[in-house]
Amino acid sequence: MTDTTGPAADVADLSFEDARDELVSVVAQLEQGAPTLEESLRLWERGEALAERCEQWLLGAKRRLDAARADASDDTSGDAS
Repeated sequence: MTDTTGPAADVADLSFEDARDELVSVVAQLEQGAPTLEESLRLWERGEALAERCEQWLLGAKRRLDAARADASDDTSGDAS
């Protein structure tokens, strides 16, 4: 990973799967121990940005499911009258 433009660079454009996979890689690198404190901090910041992106995707998916359930509920309650 050669990101030199900051921890959140291009994270906003990642799919959930890509962000999750990179986050798994970052965690593995942190667990192995980075060679320098600066590298550890860079990895940590990138991991934070990736975790936030995954959370955004999951919250968006939850909102869509909730909306679909509400629509389905509205449709079935309208048929009962």
